[in-house]
Amino acid sequence: MDRPIELGSVVFSRAGRDKGRFFLVVEVVDEQFVKIADGDIRRLANPKLKKIKHLKVTGDKFEGIAEKLKNSATVYDAEIYSALRKI
Repeated sequence: MDRPIELGSVVFSRAGRDKGRFFLVVEVVDEQFVKIADGDIRRLANPKLKKIKHLKVTGDKFEGIAEKLKNSATVYDAEIYSALRKI
């Protein structure tokens, strides 16, 4: 069984046009859907709604960005992009 998806988790897209790319979970909608962004093509202003079954959890999580998202603090696309570049 996969690890649970939570805010700030790094995921890998297994299906769709964005297949093969890494994303950060910016919102958990319900048990089937999450919103993801990568700070480059898919920005935080317009996150992609994606089914969880089309994603693979890498096990990495960016706590700093997750805390900012929980507290409704400003998160920049550059922060997400640079964090994902390390993966």
